[in-house]
Amino acid sequence: MAKTISIGDLLPADWREGTFLGRVQTAQGPSPILVVGGEVYDMSHVAPTVSQLVEHLPLSAAGGVILGSLDTLDLPLLSPIDLQCVKAAGVTFATSTLERVIEERARGDAGKAQEIRARIEARVGGSIRSVIPGSAEAEALKELLIADGLWSQYLEVAIGPYAEVFTKAPVLATVGALADVGVRSDSTWNNPEPEVVLLVNAKGETVGATLGNDVNLRDIEGRSALLLGKAKDNNASCSVGPLVRLFDDGFTIDDVRNAEVELVIDGPEGYKLEGHSSMNQISRDPLDLVRQTLSEHQYPDGFVLFLGTLFAPVQDRDDPGRGFTHKVGDVVSIATPRLGRLVNTVVTSRDAAPWTQGIGVFYANLAQRGLLKVKAEA
Repeated sequence: MAKTISIGDLLPADWREGTFLGRVQTAQGPSPILVVGGEVYDMSHVAPTVSQLVEHLPLSAAGGVILGSLDTLDLPLLSPIDLQCVKAAGVTFATSTLERVIEERARGDAGKAQEIRARIEARVGGSIRSVIPGSAEAEALKELLIADGLWSQYLEVAIGPYAEVFTKAPVLATVGALADVGVRSDSTWNNPEPEVVLLVNAKGETVGATLGNDVNLRDIEGRSALLLGKAKDNNASCSVGPLVRLFDDGFTIDDVRNAEVELVIDGPEGYKLEGHSSMNQISRDPLDLVRQTLSEHQYPDGFVLFLGTLFAPVQDRDDPGRGFTHKVGDVVSIATPRLGRLVNTVVTSRDAAPWTQGIGVFYANLAQRGLLKVKAEA
């Protein structure tokens, strides 16, 4: 179903006004594009990678090859990032914090979630929603929860001084709009995680934002936090797009801070789930999460940072009390007016198209096209 959607259906409401960055698949290979005034420019002869392109701010379409209007573009959109590391911040909203604690207490068993949810929500729901992470009040709440036997490693990163920041996917492994998105074939309790994603360049400058789906396997991570890698990093398990909107006078970090992210899941059996995530309820400021990511690490090709999600689905799909889990064929739509829509169809990671273009193949293609000389001259 997602594959019948046109690029015009994915665009922000004001797509002719902003400046956008992305990637398309041309006959020669992947190329970075810049969208200015609604017109698309192939920028591969200016900078062969998105990572390199965002080092030259402010961006101009000078030197690019015009491809036409964005709403009629007939080239497939790829994930709008390439060499950037893919980082994600977890447990940044109170609701998702409580759901992670529930997963931990249930040991990944969805059937136990309803009872545990009611008990934990009654005890700490209000407190955790109002506390500032790392504050004296947060420390006092921590001591109270320890005394009550309710402390959790998830609460540590939710209200403690350090945010959870992990690596979500390898470089070049993300998928873009209208691609299949994968969940492990052995997972029985999982959900999408609709998120705003920041793009940060090699200088540590936060240059723009896009949308992402940090697919979450609740049963696997719930068994043990040490299984986070197995739960988070699987074939096609991370989607980004449709385009990165670059910050300018008309779109700033405050638009990210106040974004309302809508989620719609259309199941193959007629099931429908709707939800939303309000970024103004995030417990840590987006730029603080960027700062923590950069605190003792460098990213010479830049990085993207998933900011976390408020959305944690508890609506029953099949059996009462078991909440939501994906089915193959689900169409997931994540949208906000200033960034557009990211649409993907759910398959198993085993059945998704295999990831074959790693860094070696990518650079071999750039060399064959004569594009690497641009970097040498820069």
